Amino acid sequence: MFDKLTALFSTDLAIDLGTANTLVHVRGKGVVLNEPSVVAITKSANNTRVLAVGRDAKEMLGKTPGNITAIRPMRDGVIADFTVTEAMIKSFIEKANAGRSFVRSRLIISVPAGITQIEQKAVREAAIGAGVREVHLIEQPMAAAVGAGLPVQDARGSMIIDIGGGTTDVAVISLGGLVSSQTLRVAGDKIDEAIVNFVRKRHNILIGERTAELIKLKIGSAYALDEELDLDVKGRDLITGVPRQITVTSVETREALQDCVRQIVGAVKATLEKTPPELSADIIDRGIVLCGGGALIRNLDVLLSEECALPVFVAENPLHAVVDGVGTVLENLPKYHRLLL
Repeated sequence: MFDKLTALFSTDLAIDLGTANTLVHVRGKGVVLNEPSVVAITKSANNTRVLAVGRDAKEMLGKTPGNITAIRPMRDGVIADFTVTEAMIKSFIEKANAGRSFVRSRLIISVPAGITQIEQKAVREAAIGAGVREVHLIEQPMAAAVGAGLPVQDARGSMIIDIGGGTTDVAVISLGGLVSSQTLRVAGDKIDEAIVNFVRKRHNILIGERTAELIKLKIGSAYALDEELDLDVKGRDLITGVPRQITVTSVETREALQDCVRQIVGAVKATLEKTPPELSADIIDRGIVLCGGGALIRNLDVLLSEECALPVFVAENPLHAVVDGVGTVLENLPKYHRLLL
C-alpha cells in the first residue's frame, strides 16, 4: 500500500549525468534542468560542506579562496567523488521537483557504454543515497540513438557517435542492443586540456579551463574552414607572471585538436571493422549520426565523412540527444524496457 501511495505522489525523472553538464527530464514536462556538473565545497577538520551546485558552482571554478574548492565529481563519465556526486544528484532532483525533497522519484540515468559493474553500482548507490525510490541505467549511445530518432529496436544497423565531456561513445545498434561499440576517454575535457597545453607551448600563456572551452566553442574546428576565425583571450604570461592578452586563430586551434580528433576517428574505424557485413550495408545507406557537445566542433562531420567514406549527419539537437532519449524511454517504459541495463 505504501509503495502504491509513493508511486502516486512521486515524480519520475530521466537524467543525463554527464561529466560536463547534467540534464534532467521530468515525466510529462520534458527537460526542466540543464546545469554544469560542478560542486563547490568547503572542507574543515570535521566535515565537508556543499556551498553551491551547478551554475553557481561553475562560476567559482578557478576563482576560489583556499578554504573553498570547486570540483567536478564526475570524471571520464564515471563517479570520481562518491559523496559529492550524491549531494549533486540530490540537489538536482530537488530543483527538478521544485524543492519537494519528500518526493521519492523513480529514476533512469544514462551511463557510458564501457562502464564496469562496480561503476554501475556506484551510480545506483549515489542515486539511492540522494533519496530516489527506484533506479534504472541505460547506456549513453543507446539513449542518444533513441533521442536522435534512430530505429534502435529494428533489425537494421544504426551508428551513433556521442562525444560528451568525459567520454566518446561509438556504437552500432540493432534489435535493441549494441552490436559493436567502443568507449574512448577522449572527449570535451581532453580537448580543453589540449587547448590549454597548446597555448602554453605556443604563446607561453597559461589560460584557464573556462577560457579553453570558450576557444573550442567560438573558433574550434576539425577541418579547414571557408573563412578562418580568431579570438582574443587573456591569460597569465609564464615568463613575466603578469596578465596578457593574445589572439588565437582557428588554424592554431585545429592543430591543438589534431591528436584528440585522430583518436576519435580511430575509434570510429575500429567500431566499423567489428560490425557484421549486413549491418555495414545499412550504415552505408543511412550514414552515421553525430551528437553530444563535441558535435558542435566545426566541420567534425566533414572530417569523419572523408576519413570513413560514409555520410555523417549532426543530430537535430546534439546537446539534448541523450537526455531526450532517456526521457523517451521514461515516457514509454513498457516499449523500451529491454534497453535498460
